[in-house]
Order: sequence, then C-alpha cells, then structure tokens
Amino acid sequence: MPDRLVIAIDGPSGSGKSSTAKGVASALGLAYLDTGAMYRAVTCAYLDAGVAPDDESGVIAATTAAVLEISTDAANQWVRVNGADVTLRIREPAISANVSAVSTVTECRADLVSRQRAIIDAAGSGIVAEGRDITTVVAPDADVRLLLTADPEARMARRKAELGEKIDEVQLADQILRRDSDDSKLVNFTTAADGVTHLDSTFLNLEETIGAVLDLVRRTVG
Repeated sequence: MPDRLVIAIDGPSGSGKSSTAKGVASALGLAYLDTGAMYRAVTCAYLDAGVAPDDESGVIAATTAAVLEISTDAANQWVRVNGADVTLRIREPAISANVSAVSTVTECRADLVSRQRAIIDAAGSGIVAEGRDITTVVAPDADVRLLLTADPEARMARRKAELGEKIDEVQLADQILRRDSDDSKLVNFTTAADGVTHLDSTFLNLEETIGAVLDLVRRTVG
C-alpha cells in the first residue's frame, strides 16, 4: 500500500456507501469522511435560522456562514454545526426532507466541496470519502474511485432496516427516490465516469461489499 491513500466512493441513497466506506477505512487504518452529513448539518443550520427551504439566497447565506466540524474517525462519528451537536438530528426524516434545498444549489455545493477538499488534504495517511460527487468533483484524482449502486427495492429495504419505526413508507420513498431525483439534476451518481469502477451491491451483504472494495484497492494500488 502507498504511504498515503485516497479512496472515493459515490452512490445513491441506501446503496450502502456509508457503511462500506467506514468498513474499508477501519480495515485500512484510514480516516473517513461522510460528506452527506455535512449537507445535513447545514440543513439544520438554515432551518434553525428560520430560513425557508425555498429561500435560495437564505440557504446560501446559512451554508457559507456555518461553522462546521465533523469527525473523520470511522469508529466515532459526530458532526457539529455552529457549536451544536447534530449527530443524531441529521438522520431524522425532517432533515432528510429538506436537505435537497442545500444539495441542489450550486453555490452551496461549491462551498461544501471546498471544505471537503480541505479535510481530504489534511488526512495524513489517507481517507475514504463518500458521497455523490466525490469521484468526479471533490477528489477526481483519488487513488481508487468507486460507484456503489443497488436497485431501488434493496436500497429502500436497507434504509428501512436502519431507521425502523422512525420512518413511514412515504418518508422512505421521499428519502430514497425523490432525493436522488433532485440531486441528479446537478450530479451524476448513477453512472460511473471514466476511470471509476462500478460495483452493484444489490445481492451483496455488507461484509461482501467491503471485501469487494478491499479487493479493488489491492488490485489498483498493490
């Protein structure tokens, strides 16, 4: 393995990219970055500021002004925005329902991409970063680039298993299908770009998916 290793993983909601990325980071002793958590944290910030989701200028202002801190320890994940710990809150359906107001605005994405690149650059021995535009925008020069997908039924089943009674079927479809549709207007995370390996995890469990990614890393960087 090289002295420094950057692995970029993209994929739609429920494809397993977060759990897979954490597993890979732990196996290789690398840092881990959940870029989606950053978008969700900023969503907390603009809602707490009383900004409506359709107030684009207000959302941009809240995003660029947000003081954002996020853990890169795969075993100890937390995120804070403007001094408040929002680690648990960012997974609530209300945040998922409003995060597209950030992720579909070019200025917001540009601000968060800049922050994400700084975190990646600061990771000494390397990092596994996951999201929607990591392989193409945030870290296009990553040593390993992967698009992780799964069919909609599998993705919704995984998210339901994760959230249980916290989410109903309507909210589930909104999180998986509507958010993917919204975000795809700015980012292509369903088709692998040139040089990006595609892995379909529909029929793989988490251990198998992590193993497949580790095999890809070994084949790619030795």
